[in-house]
Amino acid sequence: MVRHLLLGAVAPPLVWLGASVLPQPRWLSRRTSLGKLITNPMTSWLAGTLTVIGWHVPAAFDLAQRSAVWHGVQDASFFVTGLLFWWPVVRPWPAAERLPRAAIPLYLFAATLPCDALSAFLVFCDRVVYGQGLAEHHLAMSALADQQTAGAFMWVSVTFLYMVPAIAMTVRLLSPGRQALIVETD
Repeated sequence: MVRHLLLGAVAPPLVWLGASVLPQPRWLSRRTSLGKLITNPMTSWLAGTLTVIGWHVPAAFDLAQRSAVWHGVQDASFFVTGLLFWWPVVRPWPAAERLPRAAIPLYLFAATLPCDALSAFLVFCDRVVYGQGLAEHHLAMSALADQQTAGAFMWVSVTFLYMVPAIAMTVRLLSPGRQALIVETD
């Protein structure tokens, strides 16, 4: 769980913040169909959300736990869709499709909702959803307690990782003297 949060919600915005000092790749140019698809906020939001939900389907989760190859695919998908998801928020380069700055907090808030629902299910479920897992073999907790702990960790982490930037952007947008600058740049 920790690795997936790092791959999907922590590393991608840091990568984009670092990449913004580099020249924009040509294939990501606003003139290409691929560039338009990748930088579309709806595509970005859906990719991130569907990846989180998809890998939490018990059959997909168990497949990734049993196979090193599928676990690698799972990790890569969290990172790649994390890059897509954070693109409209960080905006490392100009894009064809742009999310208005005032809509970014809503974009981030809406992304917490599927994670909140999944996390609540895992925390309050009275049965083990994902098989026995590794908890009983390595930790002094049951598989159910491990699942509930992971669900709670995901719930709290995603909320903070998405809401802190949303609140910071909201405060910045609502700060006195910012209104004239916002109208000029958006």
